[in-house]
Amino acid sequence: MTTIVTGGAGFIGSHLVDRLLAEGNEVIVVDNFDPFYDRALKESNLAGALANPRCRLVELDIRDGPRVDRLVQESRPDVIVHLAARAGVRPSITDPRLYADVNVLGTVVWLEAASRLLPLPRFVYASSSSVYGDRADGPFRETDSVDLPVSPYAATKKACELLAHTFHHLKGLPVTGLRFFTAFGPRNRPDLAIAKFTRLIDQNQPVPIYGDGTTRRDYTYVDDIVDGIARAIKRCTSHHLYNLGHSQPIALADMIESIAAALGKPAVIATFPEQPGDVRQTYAAIERAAAELGYAPKTPFTEGLRRYVAWYRLHQGVPG
Repeated sequence: MTTIVTGGAGFIGSHLVDRLLAEGNEVIVVDNFDPFYDRALKESNLAGALANPRCRLVELDIRDGPRVDRLVQESRPDVIVHLAARAGVRPSITDPRLYADVNVLGTVVWLEAASRLLPLPRFVYASSSSVYGDRADGPFRETDSVDLPVSPYAATKKACELLAHTFHHLKGLPVTGLRFFTAFGPRNRPDLAIAKFTRLIDQNQPVPIYGDGTTRRDYTYVDDIVDGIARAIKRCTSHHLYNLGHSQPIALADMIESIAAALGKPAVIATFPEQPGDVRQTYAAIERAAAELGYAPKTPFTEGLRRYVAWYRLHQGVPG
């Protein structure tokens, strides 16, 4: 099986690439090494994969329609896993036009390219728990309304879900959307909370809390996310949407305490007002993914955090 993974040099993408190679697949990694964070980190993420002769890297902007079309037609993938996007809620508020351009236009380019290939490939794409908006109730179900996003990033992810359904309806393209819930683990993006707070606590720097520390996130270990993606690839028929989370939200204050305990250092807290675009909680209902994919997250938060801190200690100061 040949699989294209867009965003394959990133956090989740590189773990998926490793999983696909371990299963004996041919993998084409597409990434433009966007300067959102250090290129050296992404290159390190891929170092092991690129040593495998069944893996190759194509440096490419996902909005470059002619090059994307050419790559898809020449490689004739069985599967396209579209993970590439501009990430982050707060940066999307600063530059919504860029987020719409990269996330929405980039997704349309790949949906078009996939729809021109015969036989049609399976198309699996990353959505986000952010589409559920700011809600106090939970857990969040795939059947819930997602009409009230509270950030441009969330709005782009909702738009991509709509476009995927449209291409399925018009072209018959098999599409599966995966709403990721706060992935964490080795290779975590440096801007994400667990990576950022681990670094700050380890360096005896203040940890910023926006609000009172009661916001909750459904932290999901990256291996469990990747297992969900792998299962979705195998069952990508028709049109589907799934939550991939752990279904056990953790309060921000408890998360910080857990990191401090894992590092054996106290956390110095700096409190700030809540920020626009933040939500009170994310909380995945995973019954649909369990029933249809056999998805069953296996890594408790504390164990995932222990593994992340061990990886951090091994790599601190070293890219990757």
